[in-house]
Amino acid sequence: MIPLIVILAMTALFLGYRFYGRILSKQMNLDNSRKTPSEQFSDGVDFVPAKMPLLLGQHFSAIAAAGPIIGPILSCLWFGWLPTILWLILGAIFIGGVHDFYSLVASIRHKAASIGEIVKQYTSPMVHTLFLLFVWLTLIYVIIAFTDVTANTFKTVVQKAAYGPAVAASSILYLLLAVLLGILLYHFKMKLSLATIIFVPLVLFIVWFGPKCPGCVLSFLGGLSVKQWDVVLLIYCFIASVIPMWLLLQPRGYLGGWMLYTVIIVGFIGAFSGRFRIEYPAFNLDGLFSLANGKLLIPTLFITVACGACSGFHGIVCSGTTSKQLAKEKDALPIGFGAMLLESLVGVLALTTIMIVPKSPNLFTSDPNLIYANGISRYLGLIGIKFSIAFPFALLVFSTFVYDTLDVCTRLARYVFQELTGLKSRAGSFIAAAVSLFLPFVFLMLTKEKAYLVAWPIFGTSNQLLAALILLAISIWLIKTGKKAVYAVVPMAFMLVVTLWSLVNLTKPFIVSLPDIFRGASVKIDIVIAGVCGLILLLLSLLLIKETIKTLLLNRNNTEKGS
Repeated sequence: MIPLIVILAMTALFLGYRFYGRILSKQMNLDNSRKTPSEQFSDGVDFVPAKMPLLLGQHFSAIAAAGPIIGPILSCLWFGWLPTILWLILGAIFIGGVHDFYSLVASIRHKAASIGEIVKQYTSPMVHTLFLLFVWLTLIYVIIAFTDVTANTFKTVVQKAAYGPAVAASSILYLLLAVLLGILLYHFKMKLSLATIIFVPLVLFIVWFGPKCPGCVLSFLGGLSVKQWDVVLLIYCFIASVIPMWLLLQPRGYLGGWMLYTVIIVGFIGAFSGRFRIEYPAFNLDGLFSLANGKLLIPTLFITVACGACSGFHGIVCSGTTSKQLAKEKDALPIGFGAMLLESLVGVLALTTIMIVPKSPNLFTSDPNLIYANGISRYLGLIGIKFSIAFPFALLVFSTFVYDTLDVCTRLARYVFQELTGLKSRAGSFIAAAVSLFLPFVFLMLTKEKAYLVAWPIFGTSNQLLAALILLAISIWLIKTGKKAVYAVVPMAFMLVVTLWSLVNLTKPFIVSLPDIFRGASVKIDIVIAGVCGLILLLLSLLLIKETIKTLLLNRNNTEKGS
C-alpha cells in the first residue's frame, strides 16, 4: 500500500510540473536572452550567478528545512495521513508552486527587487511599510521555531543513549566543511564536479566521525542545556547572515541539497521495500470531529502542514536571495515551481515514517524529529546500516535542513529591517541582524523547553498568511501589467480565509483568559505569548488588507476620472 501511495503522489507532482508548470511558464514568457539581475549587478557578495544545479540545491535546502518534516508528521498525528497527503500534493501544485514561481519571476523582472519593493511600486507607502513589518515578524517566528527545534535535537536521548552531542559535533564539522568548500570553489576555482566527488563523501564521513569525537568534546557539547544551545544557534545565525553568501550559504546549501537527495533516496528504499505496512489510521476521527487532540481539521490542517504545501517564507527566499543568483530566466521553472514540488515529495516521504507506526497515547508526546529519525533509521536498516549510525545520520540530516533555513532567514530578516529603517551601510547590516535576533532571544528565554511547540502554530499561521499577502501583491502586479491573474487570485483568496480563521482561533485562549490576567490570577506564559503574537499578526494583517483595498480603489477611481 505504501509503494502505491508514493507512486501516485510522485505521478501527481510530475504531471503538475509537466502541465501546470508549462502553463505558468508560457504565461510569463521566460526568455534566456534576457539578462538576469545576477549578471547585470554581479558584485561577488549578494549578486552571484550560480549554475542551475548549484542554485537548485541551495534554494531547495533553504526552503525545505524541517518544515516538510515537522508539519506533515504533526498533521498526521492529529488528523491522519490521508487529509495530510492530499493537502501536500494539491496545495503544492496549485498554491505553493504558483506562489514560489511567481515570486521568483516577479523579482527578476524588477531587478531582483524584494517582494516588499514590488509592493511599494504597485501600492502605497503605507501598504509597503505594513507589509515589510509583517514579513519581518514572520521571519522572526521562523527563526524562533527552527532554532529551538535544532537545540532540542542536540539534546536527544534515546534508550539512555545520548545521540545529541554526536549530532552537534557532526553539525559543527559540517558547517566548517561548507566554508572550506566555498573557499575552494570561489577563490581556487575548483570545478563543481570535482568538489562534489570529494565533499559529499566527506559529509558522510563526518556523520560517522561525530559519535567518535574525543570524549571531552562530546561531554562539553552534552553539558549545554537547550537554552544555551538556543543562544549558540542565534550567534551562528548572526555570523551567517553578515558574511558573503559564497563563503557559507551557497556551499552549505549545495551540500544540504545532497543531504536532501540522499534522504529522499532512503525514503524511496523504505517506501518501496514492501517491508512496512500502514499502521497509523488514514483518518484520526478524534481529531476530525472533536477537540481530543486540541485541534480541528479545518483550518488547522493548512497551517500545520505549512511548508510542504505552501509557504510565504519561500516567496521571501525567491525574491531575497535566489533571484540574485538566478543565471538564466528559464531556470525559474525548475527552481521556483520544481523545488516546491520536490519539497512536497520530501513531505510525503516524511509522512511514511509515521504511517508505519501504530497509533498510541505515547506517540502524541513524541517529538516529530525523533519520529522521523526513527523511521529513516528503520529504512537504512534494510541495507544493513546499524541503528547506532543510522539514527545520528537522520538527526544530522534533520539539523542540516534547519541550518539551511536559519541563516537564509536571518539574512532575509536583515534585508527587510534595513529596508524598513534605511540602514544600508555595512554597520547597518550588523545592527539589523542583531535587532532581528533579539526578539527570538527574548521569546526563547521566556518560554519553557520545547518552545517550538508554542511557536509552531504562530509560525504556521503567519507563514501561510504571508503567502496569501504575497499572492495578493503578485495579483496586483499581474493585473497592472495586463497578464491573467486568476492563477494567483484563487489561491490567494483561499489562503486568506483559512489563515485569518486560524489567527482568530489562536488568539481565543488569550482573550478568554484576559479577565484572569486583570485579576492577577496565574495564566500560562505560553498562552500569553501565543495570544499576544497572534493578536499582533491579526491586527496587522487586517490593517494591511484594508490599506491595500483602499489603495486599489483609489487608483481605480483616479484612472476612471482620468479617462
